[in-house]
Amino acid sequence: MSQQPETERALLLRDYELRLLRCTFTSPPSDAPSQPQPSDQTSSLHDLLYSIESGDYLRALSSDAARPLLKLADDHSPDSADRVYSELLDRVDSFLVHESEDDEDKAFRVILVMCVAVAAFLAFTQCNMTGPLKEMPKCPLALKVDKGDEELVEWENWARNQLMAAGSDLLGKFSNLQYLVFAKMLLMRTRDLLFGGSVSSMYGISSISWWLARFIFIQQRILDERSSSLFDLLHVYMGETQHHFDTLEKVTSYFGSSLHDGDALAIISMVHLEAGIMEYTYGRVDSCRQHFESAEVAAGLQLSVTGVLGFRTVHQVQPKAQGILVANTSSSNCGNNCPLESSSIQTHNSSIGKDNLDLHQPETFEASDILMTPKLLADNDEGSRLQDIQNGGPATAPLRGIQQAVILAQCLLIEKSTPHGEMQGWDMAPYIEAIDSQQFSYFIIRRFSDILRIRWESTRSRTKERALLMMDKLVQSVSEPSPGVAQRIPLCFGVYTPTIPALRKEYGELLVRCHLISEAVKIFEDLELWDNLIFCYRLLEKKAAAVELIKKRLSEMPNDPRLWCSLGDVTNNDACYEKAIEVSNDKSARAKRSLARSAYNRGDYETSKILWESAMALNSLYPDGWFALGAAALKARDIQKALDGFTRAVQLDPDNGEAWNNIACLHMINKRSKEAFIAFKEALKFKRNSWQLWENYGHVALDVGNIGQALEAIQKVLDMTSNKRIDTELLKRIMVEVERRASTNHSGSPVMTNDDNCTDKNRQADSQIDHLNESIYAVSVESWSRKIEHFDLLGKVLQRVVRNDGRADIWGLYARWHKIKGDLTMCSEALLKQVRSYQGSDLWKDKDRFKSFAQASLDLCKVYMEISSSTGSRRELLAAEMHLKNIIKQAESFSDTEEFRDLQACLDEVKMKLQSGSVPT
Repeated sequence: MSQQPETERALLLRDYELRLLRCTFTSPPSDAPSQPQPSDQTSSLHDLLYSIESGDYLRALSSDAARPLLKLADDHSPDSADRVYSELLDRVDSFLVHESEDDEDKAFRVILVMCVAVAAFLAFTQCNMTGPLKEMPKCPLALKVDKGDEELVEWENWARNQLMAAGSDLLGKFSNLQYLVFAKMLLMRTRDLLFGGSVSSMYGISSISWWLARFIFIQQRILDERSSSLFDLLHVYMGETQHHFDTLEKVTSYFGSSLHDGDALAIISMVHLEAGIMEYTYGRVDSCRQHFESAEVAAGLQLSVTGVLGFRTVHQVQPKAQGILVANTSSSNCGNNCPLESSSIQTHNSSIGKDNLDLHQPETFEASDILMTPKLLADNDEGSRLQDIQNGGPATAPLRGIQQAVILAQCLLIEKSTPHGEMQGWDMAPYIEAIDSQQFSYFIIRRFSDILRIRWESTRSRTKERALLMMDKLVQSVSEPSPGVAQRIPLCFGVYTPTIPALRKEYGELLVRCHLISEAVKIFEDLELWDNLIFCYRLLEKKAAAVELIKKRLSEMPNDPRLWCSLGDVTNNDACYEKAIEVSNDKSARAKRSLARSAYNRGDYETSKILWESAMALNSLYPDGWFALGAAALKARDIQKALDGFTRAVQLDPDNGEAWNNIACLHMINKRSKEAFIAFKEALKFKRNSWQLWENYGHVALDVGNIGQALEAIQKVLDMTSNKRIDTELLKRIMVEVERRASTNHSGSPVMTNDDNCTDKNRQADSQIDHLNESIYAVSVESWSRKIEHFDLLGKVLQRVVRNDGRADIWGLYARWHKIKGDLTMCSEALLKQVRSYQGSDLWKDKDRFKSFAQASLDLCKVYMEISSSTGSRRELLAAEMHLKNIIKQAESFSDTEEFRDLQACLDEVKMKLQSGSVPT
């Protein structure tokens, strides 16, 4: 980091930067801070900052300090949003570069532009994330002439298209979109000027990257899908932010004496929290975990979960173990750091919970006999509030807001790293209940904690009604005027609380699950969530009503690609998707995906592949799209493109077992067994109940020489198919490999010999060789042990198979196994059953069947001769002679075959042994 100037003016700039950031960490001070400088410039900038801290963002945008920057509005009133905002960027260039007097003046102007951008951004955040909802002008620029409703709609459509240019539709209906576009344009142009050298970087306004990361991330939050272009920007801006503010030394060096007690560690924690949430959004779990761990350390926390006896239900008699969060706080982060959470702020927050966001009221408790928090044995009998364990004690210790945010962040990790279901909620419960046990919490912290509880309890039949009641009150609290926005903004970027439209959408989906579809329809229609609306109308069997509603909206907004796509979904008309592409200037990824699916369904795989490639070029962070591209390419016989598509799918969604399976199969086609084996192992983590997958896995496992895994695969197939599916070909391949390995180890297990005649001199000279021989011997013993284990496992598999399947080839394999084992008697019995399996009326009419029968008979007779040679018995030779004579007599029609001649030769050999005196009677 470059050395920063230490002049009084430079310190004042740092103080302004910190005040902007601090208003997102803690509630504003009750009184306006004194002005350090009497000049007009600093006075107006001070007033602008105070308006932002107080939550009066419209006053900040119309302040005297902001007027010179936005004075283009006083000149004329253009009728084009694109033209107005283009002129705004020119105005920013002029304001920062041409009108400034010196580097110091430029730095102050940069801070002023930042303040204006942040004011617009926080106004957007108020309207779409935190509340309270407030009527604001549609345009952040106070234009001289009021525009009519139609023109306002056009300007909002322009802003929406600007945001959707990232490659995705909006999640729902958001308000005041121009504020976000305005803020983003201002700050990005300012950063470009700083990095381009047009504005001196002597004063190094480093926090601009942090704010830009927040702007971009909020844009991602309001989109329906993850955007690859936004991810790239976030990677750059958040990387710069961490470079400047990820250690205590960097933060204290940058802000210097402007820092209050606890500010530095709060900044570090907040940086890692926000970085972790961004990684979570894009499914990067490992990076997310690292950032959350860093935030936990910076916040002075050490979290663990333990069990304490307690009661979970009202009527429970016997105490059971309850999961409880242990939050140890380091002394270095307590005490003097607590001014960030001043007593006045905490008292104010207690009134917040009491008046507006208290979802834990008596009527809420009565909605279920399940306690909101467990009643522990350490509690008084009359108490019902959770007594958490903090610092090893039974009482709940107060935690600062940033620490509570760190605790809730753990729930995001649990969501990504554990299977979805009711047990996931129980894993989150200790963290949620730890926040519920806190007497004081910021508005946004309490709201996110309640959202997590609602999601958990809505999955349980005994608490679903309570979850619905809590969600209803939570949605209503968004519109309540109290608490004010200045109390709602703190830590809103440090928790993953949903936007207001997303919250209402979640409420609508909960209503659908509770069969309150008519109420959900009202919400989805108000949010313009046409897909959810169509789903509800289909449940109500009112598909025609959905079509009528969408057509009505199209008459009002004919250039909305989302409406055209929704109409195409409900009518199955490709022309609607083509119209969506037209009105979106070829930027509707959803429309292209829909056309690609349609082409695939009608068998036009080449067209489908091309459309999927075009759609993924607009937004590459769509896992299902890459999978569909792979499927279309596979049908179009483009193997490499298919492999690329499935590979990209698992990169975005490593839990996609079907994609892993397809990758493995494609590697099998390309004869790349090692890669196929690895891919099958990944696929089996998620599709363990697919016998087809296990069967393919067995083949590639054998290809790479892993007999143990191949035999395990066969056992799994037998288990899943109740011994009905037997891969004889794989068993034959395994038997061949076992026979090959047995032949190379015919001498038995390795034996270590000692030469007692070696002299002491030779022993000393060969000490290193002896050590090497011992290592080789150990490896040999291990290898031999593994081969014996594989041999025994093969025998168990064959025994299991022959009990349920009497096919000839299975008995043949079982005979070969006994022969390797050295049990010729059992080998002959198995071969005899193999021979009998071939016998039947079709034997003498089917040439191929006769050849197999003849080979089995030859094997049987050869084993008979081996037994006779080892035991001296004539009984086996007589049995072989009789068997061969019967075959030759009946097989005259196959006398021209090689097998028939082999049978005759074998009979001659048996007769010679019987006639010779080598075999005693």
